[in-house]
Amino acid sequence: MVNKLYPDAAAALEGLLFDGMHLCAGGFGLCGIPERLIDAIRDSGVRDLTIASNNAGIDGEGLGKLLRTRQVKKMISSYVGENKEFERQYLAGELEVEFCPQGTLAERCRAGGAGIPGFYTKTGVGTAVAEGKEVKTFDGQDYILERGIFADVAIIKGWKADESGNLIFRKTARNFNQPMATAAKICVAEVEEVVPVGSLDPDAIHLPGIYVKRLIVGAPYDKKIEFRTVRQREAA
Repeated sequence: MVNKLYPDAAAALEGLLFDGMHLCAGGFGLCGIPERLIDAIRDSGVRDLTIASNNAGIDGEGLGKLLRTRQVKKMISSYVGENKEFERQYLAGELEVEFCPQGTLAERCRAGGAGIPGFYTKTGVGTAVAEGKEVKTFDGQDYILERGIFADVAIIKGWKADESGNLIFRKTARNFNQPMATAAKICVAEVEEVVPVGSLDPDAIHLPGIYVKRLIVGAPYDKKIEFRTVRQREAA
């Protein structure tokens, strides 16, 4: 069996990073983001990154760390509303942004991983999303052509993996991590726990190990919350 387990994030990314590269990053908000790998990318100093991710983190967390250090040239994202530095760079013309509807972004990554270079969708027809894109009519309805996404490296976070890279996600953390994992030449995963081969129920595996080339244990993690909502105290 090929040894996929690396001692830390920096070791797992060694030889993979270069200026101008294209990354796919999993996660949803601050849930299921590859925190240790993002930190290692920041510390590497690699620049001019194009990153496909549902969102760009928040100020100082997630991909927001790479925005703060000015290592990102372009974001391909769906939701970016919680990041003030993202907003500042975009409005100042310092950051290129390709806005993409959330479902379309997921499908672009799934398509890229399946070797599909493009597909037609109704989502975005007649809006700014369709500007500059080919439009075709099927059965009397207009559809726009969206390109599949295939990156140099995908960074993802899972819950549990075995030593061969078979991986399980947990709840919301499954969002975008699964399609991102297939949409790159090399997938590097961080997980909370690695168990021996044969320990996982084959029917419970979300991502087969064939997609995971390098693996680290990133635990322990602190649970970060974007918006803390609590019930108002009742009057005494």
